[in-house]
Amino acid sequence: MTTPLGTRVHELAGLRPHAPAVSCGTRSMSWAELDRSTNVLAREMAARGVRQGSFVTVALPNGVDFVRACVAVWKLGAVPQPVSWRLPRAELAEIVRLAESPLVLGGGAVPIEELDLADHPDGPLPQAVSPSWKAPTSGGSTGRPKLIVSGTPGVVDGWASRFWRCGGGDVLLMPGPLYHNGPFTSAFAGFFEGAHLVVMERFDPLGTLEEVERWRASWLYLVPTMMNRIWRHPDRLKPDVSSLRTVWHLAAPCPAWLKEAWIGWLGGERIWELYGGTEGIATTVINGLEWMEHRGSVGRPVHGEIAVFGPEGDRLPPGPIGEVYLRRAAGTPPTYRYIGAEARALDGWESLGDMGRLDADGYLYLADRRPDMILVAGSNVYPAEVEAALEEHPGVLSCVVIGLPDDDLGQRVHAIVEGAATEAELRAYLEERLVRYKTPRTYEFVDHPLRDDAGKVRRSQLIAERTRS
Repeated sequence: MTTPLGTRVHELAGLRPHAPAVSCGTRSMSWAELDRSTNVLAREMAARGVRQGSFVTVALPNGVDFVRACVAVWKLGAVPQPVSWRLPRAELAEIVRLAESPLVLGGGAVPIEELDLADHPDGPLPQAVSPSWKAPTSGGSTGRPKLIVSGTPGVVDGWASRFWRCGGGDVLLMPGPLYHNGPFTSAFAGFFEGAHLVVMERFDPLGTLEEVERWRASWLYLVPTMMNRIWRHPDRLKPDVSSLRTVWHLAAPCPAWLKEAWIGWLGGERIWELYGGTEGIATTVINGLEWMEHRGSVGRPVHGEIAVFGPEGDRLPPGPIGEVYLRRAAGTPPTYRYIGAEARALDGWESLGDMGRLDADGYLYLADRRPDMILVAGSNVYPAEVEAALEEHPGVLSCVVIGLPDDDLGQRVHAIVEGAATEAELRAYLEERLVRYKTPRTYEFVDHPLRDDAGKVRRSQLIAERTRS
């Protein structure tokens, strides 16, 4: 099946017109309502200059309207280009410049409510296929925006649903921000198979579990920050989450203790982890049962190839840590193209900036991102390892570890911590868990989350804020 995405919504409206397609809070739309409303939206977008292949910047918060906007874009054969609705004006302007967007929805530009006022027919549109089904942005460690334009056209072929383990009978709960690639890709994969997509306006630990119970959700997306906050919540066991069959986590390294805790709670057959990138070059997958046999791994490739290279460009054998490189399967077309950046390439392999190692069975174990590594008196310190040890302390809700300049050591390990723990408690706690040079020399305590709902943090910005003279 290779049905265009916009046409697929019309098909589902014919198959299950009154079944819920998308819900958020108290608002819900059936497949028939969604189909008709997006026909009107698409016609107004076309009147405003959107054509097949155009990038349409979608700067809307999580909700029904985000989904409506993207469906309308696909119906024109255009490309949704999602960004945070809270993006600073200068950064949004740079992204719009790169995309040459004829239309920016939200973000202080055109409200979607303005498009809804248009007087257009709500009947079907001519069939159109988007040349790329998405074009999300990434700032990476530098914060400079780039577009990552998918090499996959806007069609439904069934592969995504098989990969994500989500089909027409599922209720898919998405607490993550849809402007990020992981939530966007996985949510729409199930949606186009006919799953009922339930979107949360924003993540809340207990609220997520309550939404699982309310909708009898069978599929849930999380990132490790969300997992930690749910696990720490005193009322975690009150909502009924027995309907869950598949729980995915991705986007950031998951501490082994936290992963094991969730496996013990829900069962290893329900817990799935993915490592890859928005670029889609190669992807690893592992479930909880397999993870218990390969503790700490993010799995083996399910498509594409993965290798580890040393600093001199030599391919490393299993065991040593090096830079992780990915390569698409031989004979397959490019999975993406950048606008505003160049790939970090080595003899046909590409790097996303991650460090890691492979074992003899081909399982990948991540260390950290190359730009985030801290060099302390000549020794490498990977922030993810220190963060995992800190977050195991019951008084830590979240933390970020960065390297700050040090006249003696070159860099020092600095921990920014949200939670009720004291510096003395954390120092004592880490003495038994980390070698001395990896333990933070300085601490900073805050009263707000350190990562966004997608589990992301800009370390370069945190470092800049603390090193300005």
